[in-house]
Amino acid sequence: MAKKPEEFKKQMEDNFKVAPSEHSHVKKVIGIVSGKGGVGKSLVTGLSAVAMSKKGYKTAIMDADITGPSIPKMFGIGKCNYADETGMLPASTEGGMKIMSLNMLMDNETDPVIWRGPVIAGIVKQFWSDVNWGDVDFMFVDMPPGTGDVPLTVFQSLPVDGIIVVSTPQELVEMIVEKAINMANMMNIPVLGIVENMSYMNCPHCNEPIFVFGKSGIESYAASKGLDILGRIPLNPEIASLCDGGKAENIEDEYLDSLVYVLEGMIKE
Repeated sequence: MAKKPEEFKKQMEDNFKVAPSEHSHVKKVIGIVSGKGGVGKSLVTGLSAVAMSKKGYKTAIMDADITGPSIPKMFGIGKCNYADETGMLPASTEGGMKIMSLNMLMDNETDPVIWRGPVIAGIVKQFWSDVNWGDVDFMFVDMPPGTGDVPLTVFQSLPVDGIIVVSTPQELVEMIVEKAINMANMMNIPVLGIVENMSYMNCPHCNEPIFVFGKSGIESYAASKGLDILGRIPLNPEIASLCDGGKAENIEDEYLDSLVYVLEGMIKE
């Protein structure tokens, strides 16, 4: 008997899935995406992981932005190519978060990664299948911008439970954000909501918010798509300084309370 179209589609999707290491037990995989670069996707990834870690959950970050990895520097992690009989081992931050990034495997962190798309996609699969992640409640996957090979590989190969879309206040970004949302919808991946980065800055004299990029239209856009706003992160020199100094775990997580609420709801389902 011929398979129904939906059954055939599910079988094709299952064929792309990559099995995790037998030593990995990851409950929820959350992708952090954006339609363009420079919006602070890695910052949102790091802060999301930190926020959930401070709530007592076991968190991990897979740095899938292979050609532009910045996660290790944010958490003060240098070269780390540890392995044992169970496979590659992720690095651990001071707070106990687990991280795997290509930069940790390079001889020199400034060496460019001049690889074609299929090779990069293969590395991402290995970060899932060959790394012993152990027990993890939330794995956050920092993906490169756009809708190319790596986001497609993550969506098809990993059991992604939902994505967080990162935006900034500029109107142009709305069009780019929609591309990321549309890709997720086409891949049947739930969109958990939007985090707006560089949303505002507080005046150093009167502490009133200054909207550097103009008033944001994120509320109306999110409402038109039926999406939640999960957080607004300001332009803050202290945040930048802590990330540059490898102290991202010291950043206050007050900006992502809504995100924490949504993720805690997922783990309790």
